[in-house]
Amino acid sequence: MKALSIGQVAKRTGVRTSALRYYEDEGVLPSPQRVGGRRVYDTDLVRRIDILRFAQQAGFTLDEIRTLFRGFGTDMPLSARWQRLARAKLSELEEQAKRIERMRTALKLSLECGCVRIEECSLSPTDVSRPSTGCKSSGCT
Repeated sequence: MKALSIGQVAKRTGVRTSALRYYEDEGVLPSPQRVGGRRVYDTDLVRRIDILRFAQQAGFTLDEIRTLFRGFGTDMPLSARWQRLARAKLSELEEQAKRIERMRTALKLSLECGCVRIEECSLSPTDVSRPSTGCKSSGCT
């Protein structure tokens, strides 16, 4: 396989050389061989960076990406690792979606309330789960 310089890898992947060094320092990408003090990469690294960037777009953290690449036994194929992590990420996103919906409901209720002073408002966390409840305070308009 042809060896690539850090500049060539950066050009092929669209990832800055400083980011490549950062990913190496963080253990997300393997440390490259050095020839004459310069980093030399295998062409397989280009595909690995594509996977890394896709994982970032899917919302994975660097810790999760590190786990994808290095956190399982060598006997588990990358596709199986991806499936396991993707299922966990989907579950996490579902929880976040529920939280966002609760936040949205709370904000809408607060804007519809009409209380002159928030100190007099009777909205409570239980009202978020029952949006039709509304404000019952005497300070509401």
